[in-house]
Amino acid sequence: MKFLIRNTHKYLSFFISLQLLLWTISGIYFAFNKIELVRGEQYELMPNHSFDFRKLNFEIDETANIQITKRLGQDIVIIRGESGNHYLDVNGKSINKLSFEDAKKIVQDLTTLTPINVEEIKKLKKGSEYRGRELPLYKVLSRNDQGKEINVYLNGYSGEVAAIRSLQWRIWDLMWGLHIMDWQARDDINNLLLKIFSILALFSSLTGILLFFKVDIESSKHDEK
Repeated sequence: MKFLIRNTHKYLSFFISLQLLLWTISGIYFAFNKIELVRGEQYELMPNHSFDFRKLNFEIDETANIQITKRLGQDIVIIRGESGNHYLDVNGKSINKLSFEDAKKIVQDLTTLTPINVEEIKKLKKGSEYRGRELPLYKVLSRNDQGKEINVYLNGYSGEVAAIRSLQWRIWDLMWGLHIMDWQARDDINNLLLKIFSILALFSSLTGILLFFKVDIESSKHDEK
């Protein structure tokens, strides 16, 4: 029995040791990096915006989920529903997508970054740094005051900042994927592999404790003899 416990613990510990190391390294990275800075919140400017709903020249369903925002000085009405989001002006007419020049101007207005280049994103890519955001998006390659490249993602219609991504965020995202053992999408914290390794880690710890006390008891008996 003792031989079985020793070997089970030995090979099980070796099998999960790399993942335990990754959990530790990623945990240390999370602890020493503020999530607000990782998300790029330090680059965002928060302009005050108020709106008089009497300016609306069309009727809106009382049950509708609406949001009012500004896009380059123009009031935009966002109506969110099961069929998707609708972007209207105060007269109820659909607005056009942003132009590339508009996207650059918005980055200048809403962030402390300097826009360089604009790219439109129409397709969702698994594991991308803009995952979970509504398409279309404008990816505005920008630079901070230290010359580091930062990607700013804007909603293609409202001009809202959907995400700010830097090298620090990409490292965080990689660490998160290693931590939850979802290396592709890096979103599923309930994946089977994570559950299996968590159970194995628990089993390894329990067998280690059992082995420690078993050896301690047997050593005591040997000393008494």
